[in-house]
Amino acid sequence: MSRRPVVAAATLLALGTLAACASEGPAGGGTTATTSTQSPTTSSSTTTTTSPTPTTTAPSTSCGQRLLASLSLEQKVGQLVMVGAQYGTTVAALDPVLRDHHVGGVVLLGTWNGAPAVSAATAHWQPVGAAAAGGVGLLIAADQEGGQVLHLRGSGFTATPSALSQGRAGTAGPTATAVAGELKAVGVNVDLAPVADTVAASFAPRNAPIGAYQREYGNDPATVTKAVVAAVGGYQNGGVSATLKHFPGLGRVTGNTDLTPNGTTDPTTTADDPNLEPFRAGIQAGADLVMVSSALYPKLDPVNRAAFSGPVVTGLLREQLGYDGVVISDDLGGALAVASIPTADRATRFVAAGGDIVLTGLPLTVPTMAGALRDRARADPVFAAQVDAAAGRVLELKAKRGLAAC
Repeated sequence: MSRRPVVAAATLLALGTLAACASEGPAGGGTTATTSTQSPTTSSSTTTTTSPTPTTTAPSTSCGQRLLASLSLEQKVGQLVMVGAQYGTTVAALDPVLRDHHVGGVVLLGTWNGAPAVSAATAHWQPVGAAAAGGVGLLIAADQEGGQVLHLRGSGFTATPSALSQGRAGTAGPTATAVAGELKAVGVNVDLAPVADTVAASFAPRNAPIGAYQREYGNDPATVTKAVVAAVGGYQNGGVSATLKHFPGLGRVTGNTDLTPNGTTDPTTTADDPNLEPFRAGIQAGADLVMVSSALYPKLDPVNRAAFSGPVVTGLLREQLGYDGVVISDDLGGALAVASIPTADRATRFVAAGGDIVLTGLPLTVPTMAGALRDRARADPVFAAQVDAAAGRVLELKAKRGLAAC
């Protein structure tokens, strides 16, 4: 996320998987032939053969699609919401939100101190979330990039270097592998990393969300691309989903979208921009999620911020770059860049643009967001189909991560 970084750290962890999902196999058909010979008094014989029975193959239905068919509309909508859990708040305080709105994801905010605290929280939330979602578990995420952005620290978590240091040292892959082990051990299955933004060296001090904290892997697309690909492999081979962020890039703005709407317009980025290459390469490396920023990119869409832009989310990310995985928003709850947009509209506009998971750091916004998604789906068949598509992608990811059984 692009919120103000919190100094923290990370060490080795492990999460359990639930059950694997199997695809249905094809059904085969056969052929039969019979030969009939006339009586010996006739000089000719006739052979008759039945028409072959066509071989038919039953269409394969994925685990995610079977799960989708088992959920109510309210449960489908819940899969499209990830809610913030602030350290210091009673863990059980989140239960009503998870239960009443079938919320499918949690993101750890603030500075969580020590692996025991994180493990206790995730172990508490998982059964609550699964009970509300027909047995489907929660995506539980953390911002564990390195350097100044480590929201999990203390015992069980290693203080890893900044992304800029990792990029220069060529250690992004091993670092991601180590972090994945630590996250998995405490029940965190998504890292909101790696940062795929490119920040020019001369601009970095003025780039409030990224460069000012050395969150970028490098100052040119080639360097960032190499590190991003290595990091995606490290996280996901370690059993934790990687998240490319902040599409299509926050390396050319001066304002932090979490803290201000000012300075959050990127007047440069185009659909064939070289700075998109780290995202393209991360997608090709198999990143499970892509986070879309809430900055404005006039050369891509002069009207809508990226999270609400069909040209950005569907046109550029899904169609041009070929991404068919889960798209998650940057914070649409308390971020000041989107504060002028009604809370309900933030959720529906994101999904309508082609997004999947609406991330909100504020639990109090969940009833409004979930209600708006549900009500529009009931009233608009086109939007209902978008909800189904989005929930299907989320469920496919959860099946992959062992959070659901088919």
